[in-house]
Amino acid sequence: MKFGAHVSIAGGVQNAPLNAAEIGCETFQMFTRSPQGGPAPALTTEILEAFADGCRKNGLDNWVVHAPYYINFASVEERIRKSSARVIREDLERASKLNASCLMFHPGSAKGVEFKQAIAWCIDGIKKVLDGYAGPTKLLIEISAGAGEIIGDTFEEVAELLDGVGHPELGACFDTAHAFASGYDLRDTISVDKTFKSFDEIIGLKRLKAIHCNDSKIELGGHKDRHEHLGQGFIGLDGFRALVNLKILKDINLYLETEPDGVEKDLEVLKKLRDNG
Repeated sequence: MKFGAHVSIAGGVQNAPLNAAEIGCETFQMFTRSPQGGPAPALTTEILEAFADGCRKNGLDNWVVHAPYYINFASVEERIRKSSARVIREDLERASKLNASCLMFHPGSAKGVEFKQAIAWCIDGIKKVLDGYAGPTKLLIEISAGAGEIIGDTFEEVAELLDGVGHPELGACFDTAHAFASGYDLRDTISVDKTFKSFDEIIGLKRLKAIHCNDSKIELGGHKDRHEHLGQGFIGLDGFRALVNLKILKDINLYLETEPDGVEKDLEVLKKLRDNG
């Protein structure tokens, strides 16, 4: 188990490895484009070589990419569904050029759509993304906090998408804050064990490829996405101690998405929890 954080790509993705190393990351997460929109900057040979060199020099051998936030495979507008599939496929190819292990994304919102139809559109869109794909990067559906009509806030919904697509390169990303807000307790050893046993029964641990590690400003079942620094939210340090030391997760890396002003301390907290048991 390695610990990392989401880091800035200001000035180009080639700066991400140094930004990660400077705060003590053992792995890291990044965007490869603006998460809010606009064309993706070119990944030239020079940029790719500089990125790889930065990873080597800083002892980093694993990293992941997060897709833009505006994706919606369940939109009532066909053009948005089509553009979502195009952008995710483009990001998947970009992540593969960077040799990222995973690309995680949020399926979208079912606002104004019957849920059955929304799920069907999501499955169809993800199938289009993966059609003919042969890169090294796995595509991951991230569990959501369940605000509004957001899709993927229960293990059952994530499993329905995974089973509906049925592609070996599709997996899952667990987010502690999102899962907690969706009603999955993570505050102590018993609850962490129970939650991941449920995950294994419904989704399957073999499909779990990454974990976003964030405390929550929202109480259990609050259905809002509000990250907090570790130990300062409603999950608490006992929950993260249990998570870090859960044997069935020993090969899964954790990625912080907390505010930059305290993320370095959060990394130190994780390392202490791992080292001290």
